[in-house]
Amino acid sequence: MTGIEYLLSNINNIKGIGSKTANLLKKKNIITVFDLLWNLPRDYVDRSYIFNVNELQVGKVQTLKVLIKKYNFPRKRGLPNRVLCEDKTGKIDCVFFNSYEGYIRKILPLNHIVTISGKVNFYNKKYQIVNPTHISSDENSIKKIESKYKLTEGLNEKKYQKIINQVLRDLPDLKEWLNNDILKKFNNISWKKSIIKLHDPKNLNKKGDFLNRLIFDEILSHFLISSNIRRTIKKIKKIKKQFDNKPINSIAKKINYTLTNDQLKSLNEINNDLKSDKKMFRLLQGDVGSGKTIVALISCLNVIQSKFQVAFMAPTEILAKQHYDLTKKIFNKDIKVKLLTGKADYRERKIILDNLIKGKIDFLIGTHSLFQDKIKYKKLGLIIIDEQHKFGVRQRKKLSDKAGKNCDILLMSATPIPRTMIMTIYGDMDTSVITSKPKNRKEIITYSKDNKNIKDVIKFIDKQISNGNQIFWVCPLIEESKKVDHQSSIERYKILNNIFNNKVGLLHGGLDKIEKEKILFNFLHKKIDIIVSTTVIEVGIDFPNANVIVIENANKFGLSQLHQLRGRVGRGSKESYCILMFKNNLSENAKKRIKILKSSNDGFKISEQDMKLRGYGDLLGFKQSGIKSFRLADPLINENLFFLAEKEIKRIESENEDLNNYLPLLKLYDRADILNDIV
Repeated sequence: MTGIEYLLSNINNIKGIGSKTANLLKKKNIITVFDLLWNLPRDYVDRSYIFNVNELQVGKVQTLKVLIKKYNFPRKRGLPNRVLCEDKTGKIDCVFFNSYEGYIRKILPLNHIVTISGKVNFYNKKYQIVNPTHISSDENSIKKIESKYKLTEGLNEKKYQKIINQVLRDLPDLKEWLNNDILKKFNNISWKKSIIKLHDPKNLNKKGDFLNRLIFDEILSHFLISSNIRRTIKKIKKIKKQFDNKPINSIAKKINYTLTNDQLKSLNEINNDLKSDKKMFRLLQGDVGSGKTIVALISCLNVIQSKFQVAFMAPTEILAKQHYDLTKKIFNKDIKVKLLTGKADYRERKIILDNLIKGKIDFLIGTHSLFQDKIKYKKLGLIIIDEQHKFGVRQRKKLSDKAGKNCDILLMSATPIPRTMIMTIYGDMDTSVITSKPKNRKEIITYSKDNKNIKDVIKFIDKQISNGNQIFWVCPLIEESKKVDHQSSIERYKILNNIFNNKVGLLHGGLDKIEKEKILFNFLHKKIDIIVSTTVIEVGIDFPNANVIVIENANKFGLSQLHQLRGRVGRGSKESYCILMFKNNLSENAKKRIKILKSSNDGFKISEQDMKLRGYGDLLGFKQSGIKSFRLADPLINENLFFLAEKEIKRIESENEDLNNYLPLLKLYDRADILNDIV
């Protein structure tokens, strides 16, 4: 078999691995030879130094030369066999469980000097090694530094070391996939040598060209998939959208709004895509309150002006309704806009669907139901999906295919992440980023308060209400929990409602749609002053008059979530405040999170700090992305290698290099199956 075939072959093909060992390895998700190589050393064992008995350290793996003095084989079942050993400085026992007398006599012959190695214990006033891992009359066969691996119960460390050493010896020389210029940056080290060095115990705590080469390979394999999707989509020829600048002027005039430079730049990028004969597949990313929705709506008008329909999908019915209300306010009355949600009755739904396929609806707003098979469009030209940052690469590709060749795709995300992360998650898409906020927006002032000072907080919001402002109050739980000592939203609602004369609403996921809408309507029309809520308000809700948000037990939230919640205020020109409440005895991480949030309103910086504290895996959810997590690469630590890979991808694309040149790399790094699935 070829080198690649060997690496991807089942571990049963490795000499010394029977069905029992194979099943144990499968528990660690080791199925192929290549999987075995990625069970990386977690430590090393130094057997190179020969200790005297009087130098031994309890709890450590150590090597010593001893004279075999006496056997102690008890006749009672269940008791271990003991071999009394000594050197010139003291005595030690070798203890064996489940070993036969004949075997012990063979490996430890009386009156012979033997080298043994294993973990040292102290029992009954004497040193002992239970089941020594290494025994030999040839000390040179033991005196080595060996990598130590995390093994599942039942796997013998010595046997595993033998298996991995054999695999490393049998590693094939693969044809190089990196070009010479890139290879030079890693001192021309091959993939094979890099893997061998990766398992070398001398390199466990060191960085070098071998490690950077492997990290780069992994990043490149990921980017190649994204690149191929982009290239595949760009090959699709579509009808160009034709429009002028009237929409941007009309909206700006209606809302008395001046677009920021970032908004204008993003709009220009989107417009160029719409006017192109190549299909748009773009992400519009921005911090909370940066004005993504306005950019999206202007794009919608441009497409409608081109005699195409637009579908706008929001993550919740609340947000869909808010987009609908805004659209009705700023769009001309001749543009036919409809809202389709789960609560629409059969008759209403049928009318909308009939009008949609007849082309009597220009703009349809709703939730995920917009893309059900039974919903047909006459001439769909643009799909916008709001707040869908967990759409994976497979889902995005399927959406693009379903939309048809003349339909452009625009995704929006309000989860600000560093550029390396954008490249990792959204590499299959072109990206527009809005970092600046509208000129009239002030930075939100953030305070932290101990729960003991809640009276001061209530006094503060009372003053804000008297000045005509409104308040969000966020609690983590709906009801009291015996397990977790959090203030529930229901209990807090009762307290605040009593203080503020029934001018408080309660919002949480347990309410039905009608109740939610009623509360939001009352808040919007200032019939209530405070909304006590769970994190249901985290995504998308926009109330310009709300200028204060209180977050109870803020230490229980992640940084990015706190920033999202904070972004629910500060939508108008008023001075806005975020009050983080907590109990005493905060953990060090919690203190760090609160300090970071108080010092910055920049979502991109905050998310980077969040990832450093929590790790990028939890935050980004690779399972949602359709791409397996990196084995070695870290988008924050290896930023330079991500940018190098990006540069190399641009070269590959500009030279229209055949992706088959990199097929071994894609197969090795588990990307080939994804490629077959999505292309």
